[in-house]
Amino acid sequence: MIETPYLLFLGDAPDSLAAKVAQGIKDWRPENCVGQFRMEGCKADLGLTDMSLAEAKVAGAKTLVIGVANRGGKISQGWKKVLVAALEEGFDLASGLHNLLRNEPDLVAVAEACGRSLHDVRVPEVEYPIANGEKRSGKRVLAVGTDCSVGKMYTALALDKAMREAGMKSTFRATGQTGILITGDGVPLDAVIADFMAGSIEWLTPDNDADHWDIIEGQGSLFHVSFSGVTMALIHGGQPDALILCHEPTRAHMRGLPGYKLPTLEAVRDLSLQLAKVANPACVVVGVSINTQHMSEAEATAYCAEVEARLGLPTVDPFRHGAGRLAEAVAAL
Repeated sequence: MIETPYLLFLGDAPDSLAAKVAQGIKDWRPENCVGQFRMEGCKADLGLTDMSLAEAKVAGAKTLVIGVANRGGKISQGWKKVLVAALEEGFDLASGLHNLLRNEPDLVAVAEACGRSLHDVRVPEVEYPIANGEKRSGKRVLAVGTDCSVGKMYTALALDKAMREAGMKSTFRATGQTGILITGDGVPLDAVIADFMAGSIEWLTPDNDADHWDIIEGQGSLFHVSFSGVTMALIHGGQPDALILCHEPTRAHMRGLPGYKLPTLEAVRDLSLQLAKVANPACVVVGVSINTQHMSEAEATAYCAEVEARLGLPTVDPFRHGAGRLAEAVAAL
């Protein structure tokens, strides 16, 4: 088990989106966050207290969590001095990067010498089956997006919260490193061997009560040429009964792909539903989640109203305004 509370390491994050792992932990498990550690040049800020390693230790932090994700998930050489110092200060390290802590000889040597633990969240701990496509009892909802990092995890967490508050049976099913660090369980989908990806989602969302909903954390986008594979695994392995479309309207292009424009919500709706019906012909689209963090209240309200009128689906920013209407749409199925 990863010991809490955390000191969130933002490193030299070039922007706030690069620190989405730390941001997610801070937003959904604030009680586990003592402060943040930022290196020179860091352009992300969670609004937590900036602390040195010594200050965080005195404040009770037990684990330094690498809360920044760069393209490719690499442990930057520039971070090494801080990570080594954290181990020597008495911290454990936790990371969800593809570049594993356990594969860094210098970190392993210092951890062993100091009696500290290295936690690699992005390592599958289960031998997942190959998907069989058999129908499972219970119900499932999946968030699908126009791009990466548009709020699919936040949508799922907010929906789970709203459904529980409404007395519904629901479980948030984490499929990425941030969700796993928030909940303590899940499948690190993008680290699963391709042939077993859909099967891992079948394993994650097993038979359940007829009125129980699994809220599956979305990943990637069918329209993102780098990461569309994880989305396909979620759509076919999850066999969702309901889809929620997710969008961030202020983007000029796809995340990390300057030559690609974002698809329309209509295009995401149509393609996602077509593919979802391969595994579950009864699947429907029930709502739209808009990430309005870069919009004013008036802009957010107007944009959601325009999308709702255009698509005929309840449209909200679930983090800003709550996910009650999305929960109602799911409950109506």
